Amino acid sequence: MLRSAILCLTLAVSSGMVLAQGASVALGTGTVDTSLPVEVSADELRVDQSSGQAVLDGNVLIVQGQVRISASKVTIEYATDDGSPSGVSRLLATGGVTFVTTTDAAEAETAIYSVENGTVTLDGNVLLTQGQSAISGDRLVMNLGAGSGRMEGRVRTVITPAGNDN
Repeated sequence: MLRSAILCLTLAVSSGMVLAQGASVALGTGTVDTSLPVEVSADELRVDQSSGQAVLDGNVLIVQGQVRISASKVTIEYATDDGSPSGVSRLLATGGVTFVTTTDAAEAETAIYSVENGTVTLDGNVLLTQGQSAISGDRLVMNLGAGSGRMEGRVRTVITPAGNDN
């Protein structure tokens, strides 16, 4: 269940970023071994069958291989088929959300992963880094199927050209 979310939330930023309001950001997915176990830890787990939600609360950490996702709280909403759960519909992470791979990192106040749409939306003080390059903005909407994304709001970036160690 969470394997798909972890794979889809793995971020990589291309070096061809544009500095402008609503800049386009090309994204790809990192190499993640989805056969590895997913380790989830939190201070508390609540499951509510009537609302179709499970809530991981307090120091949430999700790890699969080299991918780490942390947040204060993660709510898992299940899709329903004739009133019974039929899979994960979306994940909502809140409170200091951080995604880290061996080469990339993304931070935001909240993140929503919509399984149906294949989109991830990072909101609130978004910061993506890859090596010494970084881009920040108010919101990042990623289409995982297309491998594309759009940074919105006041966009700021620093790009370090290849071979420049300064």
